[in-house]
Amino acid sequence: MKTITDFTSSTDSKEWHTITDAVMGGVSKSNFEITTDNIGLFSGYVSLKNNGGFAMVKHHTTAYCKDFTTICITLKGDCKAYQIRIKENTATKHWFIAPFTTNGEWQSIEIKLSNMYAMFRGNKVDIPNFNGDNINEIAFLIGNKTAEDFKLELKSIALK
Repeated sequence: MKTITDFTSSTDSKEWHTITDAVMGGVSKSNFEITTDNIGLFSGYVSLKNNGGFAMVKHHTTAYCKDFTTICITLKGDCKAYQIRIKENTATKHWFIAPFTTNGEWQSIEIKLSNMYAMFRGNKVDIPNFNGDNINEIAFLIGNKTAEDFKLELKSIALK
């Protein structure tokens, strides 16, 4: 296992950036903080007003993944669906994504990197699934086509 982040006291919450549908006129709200319990807390409200409907938190990282096949996330969600998103190069417009659903309890989500497919603005991109050597950006997104509060707690993100 190789840890990408574990949200310890040395992790700076300012390195995680929230983005919402406000970039296109929506009114969703989100926040990211690292709690005193060393948990990355992504929370807020997704609104469908003004053609909105998503919130995302992203982080620039440098994770060499050539020798690993799986991304592992220890998290606790609110029984809602989310996406994990990665980029090998921050300059590309598309993300490689995988959806997952939380169960309200602490859980370990394991996703094969090779199962992550390319998406851009909600549309699948016709290129091969992720096969990169590096992860330079990682993100979590909620966009379930419903107005809803959300809360995703992150304990660690690792490769295996």
